[in-house]
Amino acid sequence: MNFFRGVMGGQTAGPQPTGAETIQKLCDRVASSTLLEDRRDAVRALKSLSKKYRMEVGTQAMDHLINILQTDRSDSEILGYALDTLYNIICNDEEEEQDETAQKQADDLGAKFTEAFIQEPEHTTLLLTMLEEFDFHVRWPAVKLLTALLRNQCVQLQSIILVSPMGAIFFFSFKTITFHLFHSEPNEPISHPPPQGLLLLQQLTKGNAAIQKIVAFENAFERLLDIITEEGSSDGGIVVEDCLLLLRNLLKNNSSNQNFFKEGSFIQRMRPWFEVGDDNSGWSAQKVTNLHLMLQLVRVMVSPVNSPGATASCQKSMYQCGLLQQLCTILMATGVPADILTETINTVSEVIRGSQVNQDYFASVNAPSNPPRPAIVVLLMSMVNERQPFVLRCAVLYCFQCFLYKNQKGQGEIVATLLPSTIDANSISAGQLLCGGLFSADSLSNWCASVALAHALQDNLTQKEQLLRVQLATSLGKPPVSLLQQCTNILSQGSKVQTRVGLLMLLCTWINNCPIAVTHFLHNQENVPFLTAQISENLGEDERLVQGLCALLLGICIYYNDNSLENYTKEKLKQLIEKRIGKENFVEKLGFVTKHELYSRAAQKPQPVFPAPDQMLFDHEFTKLVKELEGVITKAVHKSSEDEKKEEEVKKTLEQHDNIVTQYKELIREQDAKIQELKEQVSSMTTQTEQMQATMAQQLSQIQQHKDQYNLLKLKLGKENASQGANTLGDGSHVNGMQTEEPAQLREEVEELRRQHALLQTQLREKDAIIDSLVSCDFSLCTTLNATVFLELKKMLISVIKTFESIDEPLHLNFIHFCSMSMSTPQEEVQVLTEGRAQLEQQAASSTSSAAILQTEMAKLEADLLESKKEQDDLLMLLADQDQKIQNLKKRLKDLGETVYSRSDDDDNFRTRI
Repeated sequence: MNFFRGVMGGQTAGPQPTGAETIQKLCDRVASSTLLEDRRDAVRALKSLSKKYRMEVGTQAMDHLINILQTDRSDSEILGYALDTLYNIICNDEEEEQDETAQKQADDLGAKFTEAFIQEPEHTTLLLTMLEEFDFHVRWPAVKLLTALLRNQCVQLQSIILVSPMGAIFFFSFKTITFHLFHSEPNEPISHPPPQGLLLLQQLTKGNAAIQKIVAFENAFERLLDIITEEGSSDGGIVVEDCLLLLRNLLKNNSSNQNFFKEGSFIQRMRPWFEVGDDNSGWSAQKVTNLHLMLQLVRVMVSPVNSPGATASCQKSMYQCGLLQQLCTILMATGVPADILTETINTVSEVIRGSQVNQDYFASVNAPSNPPRPAIVVLLMSMVNERQPFVLRCAVLYCFQCFLYKNQKGQGEIVATLLPSTIDANSISAGQLLCGGLFSADSLSNWCASVALAHALQDNLTQKEQLLRVQLATSLGKPPVSLLQQCTNILSQGSKVQTRVGLLMLLCTWINNCPIAVTHFLHNQENVPFLTAQISENLGEDERLVQGLCALLLGICIYYNDNSLENYTKEKLKQLIEKRIGKENFVEKLGFVTKHELYSRAAQKPQPVFPAPDQMLFDHEFTKLVKELEGVITKAVHKSSEDEKKEEEVKKTLEQHDNIVTQYKELIREQDAKIQELKEQVSSMTTQTEQMQATMAQQLSQIQQHKDQYNLLKLKLGKENASQGANTLGDGSHVNGMQTEEPAQLREEVEELRRQHALLQTQLREKDAIIDSLVSCDFSLCTTLNATVFLELKKMLISVIKTFESIDEPLHLNFIHFCSMSMSTPQEEVQVLTEGRAQLEQQAASSTSSAAILQTEMAKLEADLLESKKEQDDLLMLLADQDQKIQNLKKRLKDLGETVYSRSDDDDNFRTRI
């Protein structure tokens, strides 16, 4: 124990041992002691010396400490001391302020010890087993040590963990492990989880897509978003920051995780992060950091480097869930810190880039001012204001570029604000701000306005022609000049390099692929001499870029020249270059553009990011244009007039052949359409024939059924005739299988009518007797009778006669009907059935005739089809002959040294543009 007192600071007589000697004795004690307490005290002493004597402890004690981890697994205290000691010798202490040389030496020392530790994969496996320990005093230093190892040798350690058996168990039990990482005790959650567990996952997932996928599919997104919500979102502390950093690691450049994040509806859970109140004063530094990381997380999902399909899907989700609307609210809010506002502008830029729906929404956003102004106008006011921060102006320019990216509608709206018919003198428009910035005294405003206006013309021939109509009033008493001419005037005045570069980029974009704009540019007699003079001079390093852009502008005038101006045709411009500049010198000056350092930096990504304002020279879209035009301009300058004539003749021949081929293709398409139509008609008629055949078969079946019924009735009637009398009406017998209920009822009615008839006959005889008595009376008596009585008796007689007739008539008719029903014979019923059979057979014959007609028409259509196929084969033979001729002509072109593009390449390019 005296030895340990000396180590821990006790006073002893004699010379004091050096640090190396003390560490050597401690290592011997760790290796040779049989008592656990002695080994524990020795490891504790090594821990206390590990920071001061990092080199000595690392070189002498690392193997002994690893051996402690293997042999003393039952004692958590000694394991914790050993892990802490290893952490001290491997970790580079960032808290202590050191000079650059000392810091570099410390970093090299940590990398050296890390390499020694992971040299044996078993050491990493052993460390992973420590993460499963239940004791927090073991688990916590194990997490710190693994984090430090990953920080020093990330790629190598990630590979070891992926192939290690314990690594597979580590990922498989991710939920349990993360539970232990975020809780000090198994059943006692703490309000603020230790960030070390998140730091471990940050280092573990850095730059490794396989590990990122494993962690993401272990439900990491939901767990991290829950922690962020519980901690207060943007108002949370360091834990929120660590969760956001881990989320960014899992999503950045990982399309699989991004798709999983979107499909899991996690984008919708990001919207509440950006809800800000009216009072935005007094933001804490942690809140600014958290919100900055949240905005970066949104940008990761819609980054231009992602696949277009994935980006468009995320942009759609952000608009539908209201995230874009919330970002625009922050954009127009007051009191937002400048760096958050800048990052919000960049985020909105990428959310709307290339999405027509999002771009239309952004165009409708108004700033809360009086009167309300569009958000685009407010942002442009910041861009052309030289008092605004440089990064903010770059962000506004990026936002304007993203708003116009693949947005011809937006381009038209911006250009329309410059046209004379749409200018409103009472309000500030985007076009007025761009013109103001274009002709400002600030070179950065000139450059930004030039690039912004160039994006309004990008790949839009209509707007290039419309912008030629813009007229500017330069000063009082002078006629207005066109915008194109004013740009060339400023260019010739010898302004700053940044201004001239911006104007040259605008002019190149403007006249590119627009022969009318080329003609307007060449119409000014001063432009071509100015360009040739600029290119031919031997200027300094800073002016070489301007010379290269002037060469590019002159080359565009040659390549897209329609020879409408006699003095500046293609041939005369090339002769001018050869005499004044020289072809080789011209091509060399043109090559200065792509060789510039800032050109390569701008070509990397669309966002304009520059360390200083004076380095803001190239635009990303313009670098694409230069790359596209450099080769074709070089070829156009070197071509002779004879080569151009031959090429034009070959092009005309090819165009003629292409027209012939196109005509044949159209003819084939028409015939294919006719053939298809005939096939449809044949199919329809075949269906109708099948339907009619089915109907005919059904009718034949019905005829057969009627025949069977007829034969059955005939047999039944024969049997009934043999059993009945010839003239008897029958008393309840059956006729045709039916009972004679109706004749019995008729007989009863006849009897009733007979009784009524007898009663009426009696009444009639009584009346006749009265009449006879009256007639036999004396004539004198008759003459004295009242004439009215006689008339009354006569009316009574007439009514009695009519009554008798009305009763007798129905009796007669009923009797006849009864007799006809009783006397009907089976032969008459057979005759009725025979007539029905004849009618059915006639219908069947008609159906058979219709089917025969349809079959004849189908045979005729098949003959037409064969004839059309024969004609198509003839046309294909003609096409083959034409293709052979075209191949011969292309071969001749190749022999002449010309580059010939195949039609399939043109078709592929055409499909790519679509």
